[in-house]
Amino acid sequence: MGTDDRGAQLLEGLIELYLAEGFLAFGMGDLAARLRCSRTTLYLVASSKEQIIATAVRRYFRRAAERIEQRVQAETDTGLRLQVYLAAVSDELAPASEQFYADVADYPPARELYQDNTRRAAQRVQDIVADAVEGGALRPVNARFVGAAVAEVMTAIQAGRIEAAAGLDDASAYRALSDMVYRAVEPTG
Repeated sequence: MGTDDRGAQLLEGLIELYLAEGFLAFGMGDLAARLRCSRTTLYLVASSKEQIIATAVRRYFRRAAERIEQRVQAETDTGLRLQVYLAAVSDELAPASEQFYADVADYPPARELYQDNTRRAAQRVQDIVADAVEGGALRPVNARFVGAAVAEVMTAIQAGRIEAAAGLDDASAYRALSDMVYRAVEPTG
């Protein structure tokens, strides 16, 4: 197995571990033991613990975005793409533990990655709605408003305010958002 292959394998292991248990409590020795490798081998992923965390969180969000987009593109009904998109976001966030989200909130570089991902998601919602409205698949609504409203809810989900107010974890909140938004814009006739 080459160095690049080993680094990619470690990155996947880190993502799985971080999603299950968070990342702030792990030292490099802990990570090496859990991933059955040396500390030096961990540095195939990145050159410091902080960069390893950022690399793993970035890769998790990038991989999720790719899979979400594949599902959206597979949906031929432009009116259903919004529902597919938000449901896919929920599915991609579901494996992440409460500790992962708490660590993301507490660690500025990871929080910034989540915020950036949330901004991109809100823009994608706006684009999906605009395309569907233009094609007549959704009732005429202001796509920029829908995108902005969804962005606010996504930000509240990311910040933990929805969980505090409604008792919904991030994945469940995205499922509820999907249902609410789609019902608001679905064709009436």
